[in-house]
Amino acid sequence: MPTLENPLEIGGVEIPNRLYRAPLLECAGNGSDAVETLIADLEPAAASGVGLLCQGATIVRGEGGCAAPGMTRVHDPEFVARLSRLTDRIHDHGGRIFLQLEHGGLRSMETWHAEFRREHPALEQLAVSRPPWQLRALDRAGFLEYDPHVLATEEVYDLAADFGRAAGYAADAGYDGIHIAGANMGIVQQFLSPFYNRREDEFGGSPEARLRFLAVVYEEIRERTGEIPVMAKVPAETPAPPAPLVRRKLSLEDGIEIARRLERIGYDAVVPVETSVAWDMSIARGEYPDRAWANEALQEGYDAAFGGPLRKRLVAAANRAEALVYDAEPAWNEAFCRRVRERVSIPVLAEGGIRERGQMDRLLGDGGGDAPACDMVGLARPFYAEPRLGARLLEDDAASTKRDVRVLCESCNNCTVPQAAGAPGICRTPSVLGRRGELERAGAYDHG
Repeated sequence: MPTLENPLEIGGVEIPNRLYRAPLLECAGNGSDAVETLIADLEPAAASGVGLLCQGATIVRGEGGCAAPGMTRVHDPEFVARLSRLTDRIHDHGGRIFLQLEHGGLRSMETWHAEFRREHPALEQLAVSRPPWQLRALDRAGFLEYDPHVLATEEVYDLAADFGRAAGYAADAGYDGIHIAGANMGIVQQFLSPFYNRREDEFGGSPEARLRFLAVVYEEIRERTGEIPVMAKVPAETPAPPAPLVRRKLSLEDGIEIARRLERIGYDAVVPVETSVAWDMSIARGEYPDRAWANEALQEGYDAAFGGPLRKRLVAAANRAEALVYDAEPAWNEAFCRRVRERVSIPVLAEGGIRERGQMDRLLGDGGGDAPACDMVGLARPFYAEPRLGARLLEDDAASTKRDVRVLCESCNNCTVPQAAGAPGICRTPSVLGRRGELERAGAYDHG
């Protein structure tokens, strides 16, 4: 069976090992310092030996569609060309980098960010269909604000073309592959999900039709990039609220079938994830981030995002309740990944709650009796805590052993909630930062 240190091929591109940095919010934006911010965020992982870096979700259009402040847009070829400095730096360390493409649709800031809505009153949310009644109820209650523009058939093709154009710019800038953000309530999941997709044209009405948007996106990317690898997140909406609150959603079997069809379309790898129909803690899971919510320096940003102190407290209360439901289950996508891998021949990437080297070995099938659950293992938040984490997880030679290494990340989520206030994604937990300092002084992050 393969080990974490063995190479893997995805769509003709060789990845030097099976550890990847899963997509995170880099909060780099598109300003004059955006490229330097991305280099500072991503290069340390490559320098520590991580084989593949998945740059966090980037938006394929020039306005609207951002799910959080500070997201980078990749609609402008001149800006994307500047990102060749980033891809060069990753390649200098022997790593590979894929760009994740996204549009938020109904999850966009024009829905939930109060100050952003006031500053952009003319922005509409792109919608696959009329928002479900559950979201309309939140609109009437004042927690969200919907002014949706339901895409006509030709507009769906236009949006797919935007994904293709962005992929073409990325290929020209030296990116090794494209990663389609197919989960976390982005517009791709909204096309796939019966919770959102009530269309009556060729993009809705059956599981096959709901998948057509991803098929057209693939065609657009292929037309503009040739043979660059393309992979996608595959959602199963198993953590969604039960009936009668949510009756129509993607089951685990639906997710497996989506992965099988993506392989037939031509996708080169899939990332199965169990995620809700809403943007909630099923995405990250773990503890209630009390330190982040209490941070005085972030209160003004929270008020701006959520519409004042009262609504901020209501959001925090909902966050606390979700933390009780979505606890930090180790490797929570393992069962889904394993079942997908049994049905497809393309690489399956696993992420979500993976925190120990021994756990990674088990997922890859190294040293255990079970068949592999995946072909690569990815971590996200642990890289906020340890930017050079690869050096601690990957073995430098046959004489060393790191099978008992555990990441420092405590899944406390103090890194994630501040991003709603426009703060960068960094570890804010003193115990973790203190331990990282000790490891740095001991040379634990030296590599090569």
